[in-house]
Amino acid sequence: MQPSDKALVPFVSVDHMMQLIHHIGVRDMLRGLADYIEDDFKRWELFDKTPRVASHSAEGVIELMPTSDGETYGFKYVNGHPKNTADGLQTVTAFGLLADVNTGYPVLLTEMTMLTAMRTAATSAMVARALAPKGATTMAMIGNGAQSEFQSVAMQAIAGVTHVRLYDIDPAATAKCAANLKDTGLLVTACTTAEEAIEGAQILTTCTADKAYATILTDNMVGAGVHINAIGGDCPGKTEIAPAILQRGDIFVEYPPQTRVEGDIQQLPDDHPVTEIWQVLAGQAPGRTSDKQITIFDSVGFAIEDFSALRYVRDRIDGTPYFHPLDLLADPDDPRDLFGMLHRAKA
Repeated sequence: MQPSDKALVPFVSVDHMMQLIHHIGVRDMLRGLADYIEDDFKRWELFDKTPRVASHSAEGVIELMPTSDGETYGFKYVNGHPKNTADGLQTVTAFGLLADVNTGYPVLLTEMTMLTAMRTAATSAMVARALAPKGATTMAMIGNGAQSEFQSVAMQAIAGVTHVRLYDIDPAATAKCAANLKDTGLLVTACTTAEEAIEGAQILTTCTADKAYATILTDNMVGAGVHINAIGGDCPGKTEIAPAILQRGDIFVEYPPQTRVEGDIQQLPDDHPVTEIWQVLAGQAPGRTSDKQITIFDSVGFAIEDFSALRYVRDRIDGTPYFHPLDLLADPDDPRDLFGMLHRAKA
């Protein structure tokens, strides 16, 4: 039986996602994602919001991240397994879906391993644009794994960074990152310690993978006036920033009920003040207020960011060859006769 148009859902494979990114341009897509995310953050109050549904194990975590703006529903499936790289596997894999709230019918199914990397970097750079010191040009990138190049290029495209100082406990990871950034126009410095990496940097990005309480930035390493982009602490028991730094800085988060469980602020009392970043973007709360202020974006990733990324892809694939029509939905001639559709398929 030939599927009807109602049965077909656009599916974006990994190959098509990479083609789409190159068709748009990496920097232009990062800017576009940042614009979509900022637009959705400015209408934050319209969205369903819930901490992601997580299934934890000793090896990692598998999560579902749902949300809806009342017209469109979206979710992402994502895992985080730090030990995977030892077996030649990705630490993070993901896929996602958009659906029409009025009918419940899916309107997009897509890979999100590549897209999550892009939206994570776009979110970081969008927030840095709002919170980093004016004229910031240098970022320390501590943790040079799969996300490091995306963060670096996004900060260049969106936040005006021109110099990236790299450090990882694995020199091979730093060498990989430096090689990948060679033709980006960024000035890249490979460093042998985290302390060396943060010298002269106005933006400090931490993105490490170990599922453990860790102190990547100690209190004595962080001076006044910097912006910290902390994205590696993203599940219970996994942190990167010394509590004393959190006490000295002004903390900005996506969704407090999730961040207090998963982010670096899990180390602080539940009533420690934080500002939701959507409030800053919507003009309802102050961001950076002085040159000496330490701003901290304790980012764990939130479903609305994925919703924005899915919206962006849905809009950009229209009229392009960068998707497959996937026969995903049963569409019997009579909606009440699903069994009859099955019976006729036997013939």
